[in-house]
Amino acid sequence: MEELAEMYPTRCPIWWARRGLVEIKTAERGVTGRLVVIRIWKENNQRKGLGKLFNFLEMFLFKLTKGPRDLRRPLDDMNSLLWELCDGSRNFSQICKIMDEVFAEHISPVEERTAIALRQFESLGFLIILKQKFDKSWPNGPGIQDPNNPFPELNSELGLDIQPLDGEVSN
Repeated sequence: MEELAEMYPTRCPIWWARRGLVEIKTAERGVTGRLVVIRIWKENNQRKGLGKLFNFLEMFLFKLTKGPRDLRRPLDDMNSLLWELCDGSRNFSQICKIMDEVFAEHISPVEERTAIALRQFESLGFLIILKQKFDKSWPNGPGIQDPNNPFPELNSELGLDIQPLDGEVSN
């Protein structure tokens, strides 16, 4: 955990949104306390062996059932707060302090559980851990679209909010 103490977890430029009512009350800048949904484009990666067979079967079932080309992954309250805190302006120690203040014994031991969650986000390509404060060189706010592969429009009844807060940069 010591190697992470002065590192700055920062969201990568992916599509995400806030939803629902405020779940967690906090006065932190850039944090709403609402739940977060991450949207992922289902890619057709070139695989080999059994992976190739699985990919073929998956694409066949997708076409047969007319399934969605994108996946929505809702985060729970702890991961939603962690996601909002990872804007690149707070280091790991500051994030752990806030998480501990909000969730107390529910997140104990806070450093270990926060580090595990950050590593999971990082392994999925959702987050990068920087050695310095984020310089806003890429957008990391809600609703980011890839111009080469835009998501289809979402049903407005889902209630997803992609409006950036002060300091957040989106498309």
